[in-house]
Amino acid sequence: MIKTRLRDFIVTKEDWIFAVADYFHPDGIRSILRYVPDEDGERELNGVRYKKYDFDVAFEYMQEHRPEWVQDVHIVPEDQVKKVLHPSDIISKYVTEDPRVRAIVQTLLEAGIPESKMGLTGSLLPGLKIASSDVDFVVYGNAWFDARDAVAKAKSEDGAIEDIDEDMWQRIYDKRVPEISFDEFKLHEMRKGNRGMVDGTYFDLLFVRDWEQIKSPICRGKDIGPMTIEARVTNADLAFDSPAVYKVDHEEIDHVLSYTHTYAGQALAGEIIEARGIVERVGGIKRLVVGTSREPKGEWIRSLTLLEKKGYN
Repeated sequence: MIKTRLRDFIVTKEDWIFAVADYFHPDGIRSILRYVPDEDGERELNGVRYKKYDFDVAFEYMQEHRPEWVQDVHIVPEDQVKKVLHPSDIISKYVTEDPRVRAIVQTLLEAGIPESKMGLTGSLLPGLKIASSDVDFVVYGNAWFDARDAVAKAKSEDGAIEDIDEDMWQRIYDKRVPEISFDEFKLHEMRKGNRGMVDGTYFDLLFVRDWEQIKSPICRGKDIGPMTIEARVTNADLAFDSPAVYKVDHEEIDHVLSYTHTYAGQALAGEIIEARGIVERVGGIKRLVVGTSREPKGEWIRSLTLLEKKGYN
């Protein structure tokens, strides 16, 4: 059995490159197509040109070329996998070659985070970055929270790591297309503290579970219908995971899941949230799923506690 987890990449025998999208793979590697060899592609690796596929276009391509692999994500049979790319395997290479990565790694090392807890995903992982590529920086397990604190400290000092400027915040908002206002989006995002700039390049600290945190899969449930709730968050330990998980105190809903990165880390334990999504029944419990599409319409999570504190309510 091939051992993979979120943020790994896999390369198939046809040299298609997929981003692993889950921790559990009962019927094949749950992933999303990202890059395909194409002589007209804008990226190059070892003399081969590649084309990058965004989410919706990737599904269209897979429906045409491998419809049997298409479910809620792309299910790649294990016997079609040629190689697994692990984010942690390329840190040393980029520390040597890329001063931006070096600055982030040095900041985390000074905070006591071992290099073995760090990784790089996105276009850097397969070596298909271009000039405009962001730095998608992975930190494994609870070390992620220490990394976030280290980045916050570095932003307050006169060094390579800086806060995001207004233009970049607008770019992120436009890319995410959330169902909340720009001001609310920015307020939530600034508190999360997992985004920054390094030498003019945007970077994101991405949470991935340590192996010992990977316990039981999130099974699909039966759709009940849309619902809006207000509830107190009782546990947010996996709020920065994918999907983000918020245990809530609610008479009907056991927990809220967010499959969109926009609402990861959106609330802290003890806070009151407003959430709208699709209710699913799984066994004897109901949960609220936010992010039933890449750019979810009519679905959101807002921390009412944070908004009230900042005078928005």
